[in-house]
Formats: sequence, C-alpha cells, structure tokens
Amino acid sequence: MELRQLEAFAAVMSSGSITAAGRLLGRSQPSITRSIQELEAEIGYALFLRSGPRVTPTEQGFLLYDDVAHALSSLRHIQTRAHDIAQGKQQPLRLAATSALAAGLLPQAIARAEASHGVRAMQVRSVSPEQVLHAVLTGSAQLGLTSLPLEHRGLDVHWIGQAACVVALPETDPLARHSTVPVAALAGRRFITLANPYRLRGRLDHALSQAAPGLIETNSSVNALAAVRGGLGVAILEPVSALGLPVQGVAIRAIDQDIPFFFGVVTPQSTPIAPAVAAMAEVLAETAAMLLPGFVRHEASAHAGLLHSIHGKDDFSTDPL
Repeated sequence: MELRQLEAFAAVMSSGSITAAGRLLGRSQPSITRSIQELEAEIGYALFLRSGPRVTPTEQGFLLYDDVAHALSSLRHIQTRAHDIAQGKQQPLRLAATSALAAGLLPQAIARAEASHGVRAMQVRSVSPEQVLHAVLTGSAQLGLTSLPLEHRGLDVHWIGQAACVVALPETDPLARHSTVPVAALAGRRFITLANPYRLRGRLDHALSQAAPGLIETNSSVNALAAVRGGLGVAILEPVSALGLPVQGVAIRAIDQDIPFFFGVVTPQSTPIAPAVAAMAEVLAETAAMLLPGFVRHEASAHAGLLHSIHGKDDFSTDPL
C-alpha cells in the first residue's frame, strides 16, 4: 500500500465523492480514481460501489476506514513532531479521556495546569473507557483519565476519585425545586441512561427498575444531558459532566441514594513519567476536588476494595488483565 492510495481512500470516505476528494487533496479526479482502483486491486475487494458519479462505501470499506484514518493521523503526528523538533518546540502532552471526563473536567484542569505549571501544548482524545486504556498501553497517550476498572498489566494508577451521582432534570420540572431529589419520586419517569453494563450502568439498575417504558440508552453523558434538555426524560449521571459542563435548561440535583462514580488517572509503566505528566495528574485531582461536592481521593492500592464494593466480588483484583 502506498500513502497516496490511503489518502485517496480516506478523502473519498470523508467527502463522499471522488470530485470532492480531489479538491481536498489538490489532485485530479482521474488520479483519485486510479489510486482507489490500485488499492482495491492490492487488497482484493471493492471499497466503494459505483453508480455513475456517485460512490457508496462497501461494508469492507467501512471496516477498513477506521484503521486507515488512525494510521494517517499517526503519520501526521510524526510529521508535526519532526517539524517541532526541528524548531525546538516543546512536545505536546498527549491525553486520552472518556467523553464525560474530557468535557467536564479536562478544560478546567488544563487551564490550571497552564497557569501553575506552564503546560501549553496538548493533544486531547475523547474515546471509550476501554480505548483510553489501550491508548495509554500503546503509548499514543501519556496519560489516561477514565472510570473504573483501571488496573491492567502495564499501567500505573496514580489516584482514584469518588463522587456521588446526580440527577439531571428539566429546569421546569417540579422536582427541580428540591436540593436533594428522592429516587423514589422518579418512579414512572422515562430515564435516559448509559449503555455500558460494565461501568456506571450496573449501579443504576435499581433506579432504572422504577422507570417508565421507553428507556433511552446512550453512550455519552453529554448526549443524556441534551436529551433531558429536549424534554425526553430524566437522567441519573456521573457528576463530572453534569457539573463541569452546565447545560442551559437542565437542573442538576443531588439524589437521596449513594450511587458512587469512580474514576482515575493512569500512565504507562514502561515509560518514566515526565514532569509535565506528573503535574497534570496532580492538577486533575485538585480540579476534581474543587468541582465535585464530597469528592474523595483514594490511593491506587484501594482499587480492588472499591471494585469489590461495586460488584460484590474481587475477580478484577485476582486476575488483572
């Protein structure tokens, strides 16, 4: 495979047509077509279905695209880094976080890190919890911010944070007059909830048992807040995005049940931790303590006990990945 072929494929996938891809890359339409045909001949299957001037990605095309996009992104990073080295510029601090933590906690922490430690250049990726761990393990991120479980061979856990979940309601909801909302008062309401059964969702099942039919599942707390604003229901959420990313028209209130949300910071064991990374890990904890009422900071050694308190078993501690 050649770089020009992969670039042509990615450009067509992103833009939706051969003509638009040519404009993006500054190449002629025949050049883009030829690169795609050469790539298809090399891999042995069609990437697009042709219908006159229109092209539609095949199933195989969709499957290949994520890997190609990741490879091209890595190459652009290498090119940028090579240029920065030549110019004597500081290496960016590479962070990976779940969408909730990236939106609710990271911006405030980055502002504090810039003010107190002079950390300037940063690259932030918002991915799933599992992908955060993978990014740190493979070295594409120097620091990961994600929910429990965190222990994994090859990772150092720096600290674990705990904060109570909250409820998101439309501001016009009568329950929004309360500072603390009884979960029992939510019975019969439609819930918007998070879909991952291995993370926070398992701790919400009791509350969800009281829900009205028509449960809405989403993979993002930000999506859940938007759904609440749209009047689609109520949501019991982790508190980071709920408090760190206020949404107009949505009231955030405490609930009368202790549903803890656990999250923390990890770095790769194989790489000596840089001063900027260590500073950022500490600033994240300080920012969480300021943002989250009742925030509790646990040492990394508490990981197994916290998992046991969540799941009632210690499978994760006896057989870490």
